[in-house]
Amino acid sequence: MPDRLTLPAGFGRFVAFLILVAVVAGAFALIEPRFLSSQNLSAVTRHMATNGLAALGLTLVVIVRKFDLSFAGTACFAAMTIGFLIANGYDLWVCILVGLAAGAAIGAINGIAISVFGLPDIVTTIATGSIAGGLAFLYSKGRTIFQNFMQSGIIDLNDARILGYSVSFFFLIAIYAVAWFLMHRTRYGASFQATGENPVSAYFSGVPTKLYTFLAFVICGMTSVLAVVLILAESGTADTNEGANLLMPAYAGVFLGAALLGGTSVLATLAGTFLITMLLDGFSLIGVPYYYSDGVVSAILLAGVVLFDQRVRMLFHDLSTFLLPASEPREKRP
Repeated sequence: MPDRLTLPAGFGRFVAFLILVAVVAGAFALIEPRFLSSQNLSAVTRHMATNGLAALGLTLVVIVRKFDLSFAGTACFAAMTIGFLIANGYDLWVCILVGLAAGAAIGAINGIAISVFGLPDIVTTIATGSIAGGLAFLYSKGRTIFQNFMQSGIIDLNDARILGYSVSFFFLIAIYAVAWFLMHRTRYGASFQATGENPVSAYFSGVPTKLYTFLAFVICGMTSVLAVVLILAESGTADTNEGANLLMPAYAGVFLGAALLGGTSVLATLAGTFLITMLLDGFSLIGVPYYYSDGVVSAILLAGVVLFDQRVRMLFHDLSTFLLPASEPREKRP
């Protein structure tokens, strides 16, 4: 007898995800035929790049079993920092590097406070995010910064195209490819995973768990800055609220991807981010107000976690076993 064909682990979940994407796309296309137009698909990939970059750093924080609620405030502070430098005539790449340094510094503060001093991650990151968001007002006292944006070249980051799609999307794919290789093909990725799964065992196995927790927060701060750079490139201005809307799509992308594909990973976050971005873009295209679309996306996130979480499925399995009587075996006739 030939051996049965063995499918890769998680193949069924991946197929279910593709079916879900097809159903959502088909539903939006029936309501608004422009949803599947090349112009709208290009917009989806551009917005996906912004959400995906913010979610990537958050993925590492979630993998080490922590939460970071500061990256939205970090993005606002970095946006105003970059905007202030652009308005004062500094080179664009210098502005972006300074913004990345600011994001890394806030992430380092989070990482040291949580990994070294043992402060609670949620309270700490709420505090640092609020402080960073407040510091963003110092540059212009809350006024929008727009000087020199057209001459700086930052708009070109939004307008550049490869094969009809935004260059930011290809940048996102390249960043995710590097992150996937790091997390799944190197010992550094294994150390991140071990830090989250069992920090005590990882520590006694020689993994510097505090260092990896620290690095996760630093990377999260830096990716939030990369995300807000794309927002600045699209808007052409710097505002104190720039980046404030990154929190929900980023968390939704991480946790919905984990629920659908069976665990937190780089590819799961990419899949979740794509679905969330498609939903938000579809709601915007058909004219649903943002406060309704955010509520629907949050409800879908909760439903996805409930339906695909292993513990919930085991609960339903135990309940069905309790309610449905077991079939009695038939007696064999002599």
